[in-house]
Amino acid sequence: MPIITAPRYQDLYQRSVEDPEGFWSEQAKQFVSWSGPWERVLDWDFKQGHIRWFEGGKLNASYNCIDRHLVGRGEQPAIVWEGNEPGQSRTITYRELHEQVCRVANVLKDRGIGKGDRVCLYMPMIPEAVFAMLACARIGAIHSVVFAGFSSEAFKHRVQDCDARLVVTADGYRHGGKTIDHKKKTDQALEECPGVKTVLVVKRRGKEIAWNSERDVWYHEAVAGSSPECPVEEMDAEDPLFILYTSGS
Repeated sequence: MPIITAPRYQDLYQRSVEDPEGFWSEQAKQFVSWSGPWERVLDWDFKQGHIRWFEGGKLNASYNCIDRHLVGRGEQPAIVWEGNEPGQSRTITYRELHEQVCRVANVLKDRGIGKGDRVCLYMPMIPEAVFAMLACARIGAIHSVVFAGFSSEAFKHRVQDCDARLVVTADGYRHGGKTIDHKKKTDQALEECPGVKTVLVVKRRGKEIAWNSERDVWYHEAVAGSSPECPVEEMDAEDPLFILYTSGS
């Protein structure tokens, strides 16, 4: 790939303005892996609020983020994570990422989650959050990330609004020198969310927490017992990938 110099950038920008369909078709073919061709690049009408990209095209976001890199970059870092406390760090290769994502995807499938189902992620900034996002994309589920600092009330409204069936959370985490009982916040929110049938709990603090044996599942135990291989679900380019609520919603 050529270096994008200032003149090169201006050339690309000008082409995108003069021939948007030709320009974006070229970019999509170069940088995205497709399992099926699109019917048209762009169909839009701003007055009607109608915008559709690559309609009819088939692909999978998880495949594009992970699988297509395995042959040439499998042992290279895909994620370099630095935790909240000194000494907390982790480097995850593409091959390791693929295995973890496939394991989580199979856990979701075993719990009845499939294409179009909603999954809420109420988690601190840890690698398991990325695993869960990509696992949802792999099987066609729609994920919604909710900032761990939001209150249980705010989380509850987001779960109810998107009609989530499964939640991924953590038992707790450290922030600003304090230990947060995150499972307690999750439980408080889900008291009014009967549609959630499964809560996957990532063990971070290892402290004693409340447990609902009919609903709660330890993340590490479920993942350890699942297969490291999971085929991707073929998705339409216009299928929803995630739901993101603003802080004012």
